[in-house]
Amino acid sequence: MKFQKYILLLLVLPLFSFSLHKYYVSLCEIEYVEEQKSVQIILGMFIDDIELTLNKNHQKELKLATENEIENVDEYYLPYLQKHFKISINGTAKLYDYIGKEYQHDIVRFYLEIPDVKTLNSLQITNNSLIRDFEDQKNIIKIKVNDFHKTFYLSKKNDKGLLKFN
Repeated sequence: MKFQKYILLLLVLPLFSFSLHKYYVSLCEIEYVEEQKSVQIILGMFIDDIELTLNKNHQKELKLATENEIENVDEYYLPYLQKHFKISINGTAKLYDYIGKEYQHDIVRFYLEIPDVKTLNSLQITNNSLIRDFEDQKNIIKIKVNDFHKTFYLSKKNDKGLLKFN
């Protein structure tokens, strides 16, 4: 009888692993490249998370990262990013150039850049991406400026991070 309980436990236990809560997280890497006088940004999100959000926003099936992906999908990405991912440099809000995107497995990476940054005294990041649809969303921001490294963990309660240099 004891042996049967162990067998049953071994058969049932893997089923519980499928009901574990999914992590809702994005990762943003920001680097100030002094030689190029630019702030370079890579923002990664899970494709299914951003797809769910954009589909809700536009009442469309974008079918991201598939053969049937909607044409001109960047026209959906860029306004979303501009609304939910903002950067201020030296106290001034900055627009970034959208370089493009890349799909890797289940992640979409956005490549962004802010050119002509001659000096960097402060950097403020606001990122409330995906928070409307995922209450537990965490947006991790990793910043590298010269030899200085800092990581912020942004969430619904705190969607801003500020760094001052010098």
